[in-house]
Parts: sequence; structure tokens; C-alpha cells
Amino acid sequence: MSCRISELVIDCADMEKQAAFWSAVLGYVELGREEDEIEIGPPGVGFGGPQPILIFSPVPEPKRTKLRLHIDVNPTDRDQEEELERLLSLGARKVDVGQTGEESWHVLADPEGNEFCLLRRRLDPV
Repeated sequence: MSCRISELVIDCADMEKQAAFWSAVLGYVELGREEDEIEIGPPGVGFGGPQPILIFSPVPEPKRTKLRLHIDVNPTDRDQEEELERLLSLGARKVDVGQTGEESWHVLADPEGNEFCLLRRRLDPV
């Protein structure tokens, strides 16, 4: 027996902004909404598909330190540099977490400062 990641819950200040950003990054759509959360996931698949859904839930306290868990993304239909430009245009920003500059990935932050990495290797879309 084993487990599979089905969803990731992300605390945030602005669930609308975070859901919109990550939907654009991943090509996800809104799957559900309640007063205290927005759920996004792959179109036409939703919960239980091969990719985890993301749930954004507002919290009053701000992010204070580097996250202990972060998301890595890979381009699917363009090279890494083209995808970097797209992510920056969506509102991501480059951040320094101590990298040397020799890494094959880019460290970015979403609109609320949550770190994530853009890896080099292109993956097939799911």
C-alpha cells in the first residue's frame, strides 16, 4: 500500500489573488469555492486525478520565514527561459535563498512571497 498526494492546502492572505496566480501558472481552473477557501485543479479532471489540486485558505498572520515545503514546476510547452518570462509576467518574482548562480533552476516567489522553483527539464503535459 502507498499514498498519493491529492491536494495541497496553502495558507494565504488573499485567496483570490493566489488562486488566480496559480491557476495561470498551472493551467488550472476553479473547482470549488466556500467562504474560507478556493479549490483549483486541472480542467475536466478535478479531485483524484493524476495531479494534486490546490486549496487556498486565508489566514490572518503574514508569512514570516522561508517555507519548509515548496512547489517545483517544469515547463511543458516551451523552454525554461520562455517559461521564466511568462511566470514573471504573471506576478512571480526572482528571490535569493542562497543559491550560487550555477543552479539549473530558478528560485521564484508567488505574489505572497511563497518560494517555488522553475526547473529546466521540459515535461509532457498530463
